[in-house]
Amino acid sequence: MTTHTLIQFFYLGSAILFILSLRGLRGAESARRGLFYAELGMLLAIIGTLLKQEIISYEWILVGLIVGTAIGTPMGLWIPMTKMPERIALSHAFGGLAVTLVGVSEYYLFKHHGASWNVLKMTATGAEVLLGAITFTGSLMAFGKLQGILPGRPTTYPMQNVSNVLMLVAAVGIAIYMVFEPGAEAFFYIMAAAGALLGILLVMPIGGADMPVVICLLNSYAGLAASATGFAIDNNALIICGALDGGSGFILALMMSKAMNRSFGNVIFGAFGTVQEGPAGTTATGPAPNTGSVDDAVEILRVARSVIVIPGYGMAVSQAQHAVRDLSNALKANGAEVRYAIHPVAGRMPGHMNVLLAEANVAYEDLYDLDDINGDFSATDVALVVGANDVVNPAARTNKASPIYGMPVFNTEEARSVIVLKRTLNPGFAGIENELFIKTNTMLVLGDAKRTIQSFASGLKESSH
Repeated sequence: MTTHTLIQFFYLGSAILFILSLRGLRGAESARRGLFYAELGMLLAIIGTLLKQEIISYEWILVGLIVGTAIGTPMGLWIPMTKMPERIALSHAFGGLAVTLVGVSEYYLFKHHGASWNVLKMTATGAEVLLGAITFTGSLMAFGKLQGILPGRPTTYPMQNVSNVLMLVAAVGIAIYMVFEPGAEAFFYIMAAAGALLGILLVMPIGGADMPVVICLLNSYAGLAASATGFAIDNNALIICGALDGGSGFILALMMSKAMNRSFGNVIFGAFGTVQEGPAGTTATGPAPNTGSVDDAVEILRVARSVIVIPGYGMAVSQAQHAVRDLSNALKANGAEVRYAIHPVAGRMPGHMNVLLAEANVAYEDLYDLDDINGDFSATDVALVVGANDVVNPAARTNKASPIYGMPVFNTEEARSVIVLKRTLNPGFAGIENELFIKTNTMLVLGDAKRTIQSFASGLKESSH
């Protein structure tokens, strides 16, 4: 068997394992096995690549391995689960930068060292550099918004959408021009710079409430860029795996948009998250929300026989998932049924709440999607909202002037009692007030969610003795 044939076998095995990995990730029970398949597939892809005879220096590969391990290992070990959205955004940025640098180096070898070139290679290189640059800077902007370094609300300016579209058309036009005139070096770097600027300008106007869709979209861009890199450097594993990543990311973004009742165009150009001008709920001059104490909430929970917990980003910020599990155990010991309502866009990435609750060993069968549990709120004693905001806002159903109108939300207000845990009365990531807070059956308990829930659990345990 020749080395080339052996390499292709490694790549084929890698592609099959990646497909099995995606299949395994469909359910919580098979997810761990799916991750193992992905890890094994990546190992085969790396081995196949290292067998290539074109590799110039294994010393530089070793340097890259050491540097990458030094960066990746601490990220994996020390970054808490609550920061997974930010870590994923950074990973997308690194991936985008990697494919961009590969494309630039391939073009440099062609231009200055006489490397072989053809129309397919120039097309693929242009695509990988443009998409990679957009992914790199766009992911950095997403990281900044998620981390709070940049404002979570949209940053807009006059003629923004028009200028973005014109810049995108110009960048694509340059990429097409380069196919026919690959020697126009200045245009190549202009295209790369335009892609980097586009990544910034496309993500900055998008509000934090749309970050789950943005992360999926950036994942799709990174996959497509990687697939284009595969064509540019003749790597079948990159072609297949990049296409899988790009396709799955795009499908997930479509699903997330559907869950928010929003189109792609609305996400990218709608500036979702702008502060509301009209009275879309509680305002500075409107009705004051109903607030209560820990003791008031404990009394309500003590007599409850059915409780639905609705987690949100506030639970992640306060790292309250373990406290939520302990409270759930105390409620169950008191004779209550406890379930968790998981909204598709709760948190800052798809599955954010699922990941946090799984970390706290909450049983997967206790988690319910919106469609499965929304009809049960009217027969529920207590709906406990832990740091969620926009996904429980009735304005999505009642106020046509609201920017979240039409977005599927939980029927939280139909529960007999609603207890909302919030650090402050500030609006959620969408930047709008919440009509739920002024409902007569709603009580807000202000403070850190983790400490508040721990107080709830302690109060329940004391009252049971």
